[in-house]
This record gives sequence, C-alpha cells and structure tokens, in this order.
Amino acid sequence: MPSPAARTPFPGLICRSWRSLSTLRAQSSDVAASQARGGLPRFHSPSLPSSKGSVVRVQGDEFWHMTRVLRLGVNDRVELFNGIGGLVEGCIQKVDRTGLDVMALEDLKKIAPQGIQWHVFAAFGTLKRGRADWLIEKCTELGASSVTPLLTERSPTITENRVDRLQRVILAAVKQCQRLHEMTLNPPMKFHSFLPVVAKSKLSFLAAAEATPLINTLSSSSVEPSGLLIVGPEGDFTQEEVKLMIKAGATAVGLGPSRLRVETAAITLLATLMLWSDAQKVKLQ
Repeated sequence: MPSPAARTPFPGLICRSWRSLSTLRAQSSDVAASQARGGLPRFHSPSLPSSKGSVVRVQGDEFWHMTRVLRLGVNDRVELFNGIGGLVEGCIQKVDRTGLDVMALEDLKKIAPQGIQWHVFAAFGTLKRGRADWLIEKCTELGASSVTPLLTERSPTITENRVDRLQRVILAAVKQCQRLHEMTLNPPMKFHSFLPVVAKSKLSFLAAAEATPLINTLSSSSVEPSGLLIVGPEGDFTQEEVKLMIKAGATAVGLGPSRLRVETAAITLLATLMLWSDAQKVKLQ
C-alpha cells in the first residue's frame, strides 16, 4: 500500500470526501460516530490557522491517529479545534515522518460557550480502580465547564500523577462527544479556600442526604450565567463542613432515597442540572 504522501503528487485546494465508515479501525469509534452524523473527522490542535489558506502543523498523538489509525493522507478533509471555541475546516496538504500540514479551507470560527456554565467541586481524591476517570469522563460528556478536586477532612489528598492521567481522559472525552470547549481540570482546592467561592456564587447546589429533593428546589431557582455543584467524599462531608457551606450560600439538595457513590452523585446532579438549564434556555428564546 503506498504511503499517504504518495497518493497525490500535487496537493491542492480541492479535497476528497472523507472515506467510508468501513475503512476505520475499531479504535476510532469517536471519529466513526462523527461520520455517521455527517461530519468530518475532528482533531485537537492547540494552534489553528487564522484565515483561509493558512497552514498549521499537526504532530504527536493526533498525527499518529490521523495517519496510522485512520489512514488519512494528502487531500483528505478534516476539522481542527483548539479546545477554547476555535474551529476550522481544513485539507491535508503534506505528510512526512514527523507530522502533517493542514491548510484552512475557511476562516477560523470562534464559538462562545452556551447556557449555564456548571463548575463541579467533588471530593474524589480517594476513589480507586478507575472510578475517578469515569467521573471526569462523564462530567466532560455532560458539558461541565470545570471540575475541581475538593480536599476535605475525609478526602485530604489527590496524587499529582492522577491529575496528569485525568487530563488525558478529558481530551479523549472532548473529542468523543464533539465538544468545542475543553473541560478545565483545576488544581485541588482546600475546603476553607472553597468557602469564598461559594459565597460569590448565586447558584450553588450541595448534594446532601435528607435534603429537599433537587427537582423541588429547581422550581424556585433562577437562571444565572454559572453555577456550582458540590459533592462530598466517601463518608460524606462532616456536619461542620455542611454547616459552613450552607452558611456561605450553598443550597442543600437531595438526590433520592438511596446512598450514592461519589461519582454517581456527581453525575446525577450534573445531568439533572444540565437538562434543567437547557430547558430554561429554550423558555427564554
């Protein structure tokens, strides 16, 4: 089989359509899903061409994925995004051993975040066996703006190497769910440093046992530009921590009669609030 660079000796502006779904490998289910929706394969690039005709170099993992996994080559069309709202359609112009060049077929699009920006604060430092990965992955898919590991009396630490791994989980989930804005994983925050954040927020929900059901609370809640979701560690927050957060302005909400794991509570709370805020946006239109 000829190399990608050898397929077309004269790179040009007119690009081939993306090849059929049957040519993709099993590892590329995220890109396959994009094709099934009628879109181009999308890849992350920190730098994007600013205008039509500009060229950007793609290297590293994305280069490997494009050429080794999907077998893309010269004249194939792709989309590039930078994780902060930038999106551009381009065409592969050159492939060599270290990377490939993509030329923009249009001017750079800049898309602003939509709806309420939800910020998750969860004490998940003690979670094991991939449960923290699952929490971060699902928060990304559901559209959380950020996640901050919360350091509490019962979850006092989170290892640095785990944070590095979670960054990779976020990027993979961003690509899979076609987000244009990456979810931010903030540095761990100590509980007492978190209280001023709660005090400044007009919309803060604290998952707490035996509290008023979340659905009931939302019926009297107003829409704000951003909001906080707060979930405690295994063993829950201490009574003193709950008292301090409520005093700072958090609203305690119940998530049903069952005792939920940290990651289950976080996803339940986020999914409900994302659906609620989306419904509020429709009402305001």
